[in-house]
Amino acid sequence: MSNSPQVNTGSVVSLWRYPVKSMMGEELNAAALTERGLLGDRAYALVDSSNRKVVSAKNPRKWGSLFDFRAALAEPPRVGGKIPPARITLPDGTIVTSEQRDLNQILSSVLGREVTLATTAPQDPSLEEYWPDMDGLAHRETVTDEAMPTGTFFDLAVVHVLTTGAIDRLRELYPQGRFEVRRFRPNIVVEPASGEKNFVENAWIGHTLAIGDEVRLSITGPCPRCVMTTLPQGDLPRDPRILRTAAQHNQVNVGVYAAVLRGGAIRRGDPVRLE
Repeated sequence: MSNSPQVNTGSVVSLWRYPVKSMMGEELNAAALTERGLLGDRAYALVDSSNRKVVSAKNPRKWGSLFDFRAALAEPPRVGGKIPPARITLPDGTIVTSEQRDLNQILSSVLGREVTLATTAPQDPSLEEYWPDMDGLAHRETVTDEAMPTGTFFDLAVVHVLTTGAIDRLRELYPQGRFEVRRFRPNIVVEPASGEKNFVENAWIGHTLAIGDEVRLSITGPCPRCVMTTLPQGDLPRDPRILRTAAQHNQVNVGVYAAVLRGGAIRRGDPVRLE
């Protein structure tokens, strides 16, 4: 940890957990943070029975309808305890749970592809990612296989932090766009104390972020965005310019990734300090 003086950075304004990867998640007032991220986050994922890849809306031609599903945990998870069952709301409003014997059959029928709900990642987890034809992306108009951290259902890191400053800056750059937090699927949203409308979290990379009395995060790198941010979800329309704006003005990054140096309780309203 750095010996530099602490800087009052802002406060936590929202917390999000996504119990089933690539489905809509749940907003929380408080959560436990462990070395694996917010307790219960990406605890479940669908696995494609045809190729054993983790199902992700990063390949919307196959799985774009996942944003029509919403997942929540049936009860608050406890550190050291078994992860509670997942409660999944289907696109037609029907609610099913991970404890149902016919769940995989139901999900496969709705998605039109055979899938299995898993709590343990494949040995070498990977997913398919579609890259639209857009300046600033690593690939264009192709689908690639992307490796995931061993033993998890995460893309690159266990915690994703986003500031309201970044969202506000994107709104300035493209006023017609519906820039809302849920498009970017963060875990922790911070409102900067300065009120600055900019990608302020870029400057946090390589530093430690202290949240409340207990939690310490190591900000490891930027969060490169993908086609998922452009997909319709709820009342938000499909909008490719959401991603194009991030590509043109911040190297396609929105938010930052973090590793957990010290876990603990995290609550909405907690002060955030840069160390």
